[in-house]
Amino acid sequence: MPATPGGPIAIYYEHPDWFKPLFAELDRRGLEYERIDAASHTYDPSESTSPYSLVFNRASPSAYLRGHGQVTFHTQSWLRHLERIGVPVVNGAACYAMETSKALQLDILEELGLPYPRARVINSAELAGDAARGLRFPVIVKANIGGSGAGITRFDTPASLQEAALIGRVDLGVDRVALVQELAPLRDGHITRVEVLDGKFLYAINVYPAEDSFNLCPADICQTTDGKELSRAACAVDAQKNGMRVEQFKPPREIIGDVERIAERVDLDVGGIEYLVDDRDGRHYFYDINALSNFVADGRNVVGFDPFERLVDYLEKRRDVGRGTRDATGSRPFAADGADSPVSRFTLPASR
Repeated sequence: MPATPGGPIAIYYEHPDWFKPLFAELDRRGLEYERIDAASHTYDPSESTSPYSLVFNRASPSAYLRGHGQVTFHTQSWLRHLERIGVPVVNGAACYAMETSKALQLDILEELGLPYPRARVINSAELAGDAARGLRFPVIVKANIGGSGAGITRFDTPASLQEAALIGRVDLGVDRVALVQELAPLRDGHITRVEVLDGKFLYAINVYPAEDSFNLCPADICQTTDGKELSRAACAVDAQKNGMRVEQFKPPREIIGDVERIAERVDLDVGGIEYLVDDRDGRHYFYDINALSNFVADGRNVVGFDPFERLVDYLEKRRDVGRGTRDATGSRPFAADGADSPVSRFTLPASR
């Protein structure tokens, strides 16, 4: 068998702080696992077996911000290798390809017939001004590979965007691809992030971002909407300075259904899908699909339970029953509640 039954769970990660609660829960239960540093990793393409019973991919698109730009493309190659030799992976290669392409995310939303803020995809900064024609301002230029608000710049007028493009102030990010996208005014000043586990609804939160900030990482949120300070064991050192606020929210059934459709389409085992309500028309628009899900800080006080406990429950099930090993039909044999319930999955990108 390519994976090793009874072998450790591999946690493949790069950020130094975000996964402390996950490690703490694994340690508390006495589960065997191995931490793998995504920023310093090697593998042998000729190998046909793995010592791990399961690999949990926690690589972040924002690794380049921490001097680890090599992680993104190396990770994609390793995940494809693992799947080729039959090793179960949580948030595997197809999911990671989606995570590292904002352009692909919009194409998937278009395919599913779901609303998103209007956008154009560019591969040259000089095209930003022309690409914005017909879009409503303000707009943002958003790097195709981002994370934690990185590579996003707001422009309030066509003239300011055109000037920035001419003088080289338009950031296209590490793959030199970016979106030029409408920036909607947020109804009630918040976005909504819906978390899924095993592709199913886990919880949702409204996030009130700090002024002029695009960092909506839920692990970095400081306080609830009523001013209660949150314990943020997974936060970066400067997270207390960001001014974000959070509250629990239950989205309409229709939106939960759409979120689960997205998760199924992109092979998203664990992640957060974000949407906003445009204050100009009152409609909701999906705008980000996050495979690297940082659960909200201090989950018990915000959503009433510890998401990391449920995450480790899920990892144990995946390890024990080998979920993630695909049969010839592309189906998986395990559902979130433990019942036998095949879930059809697809390889990205799909043909139209």
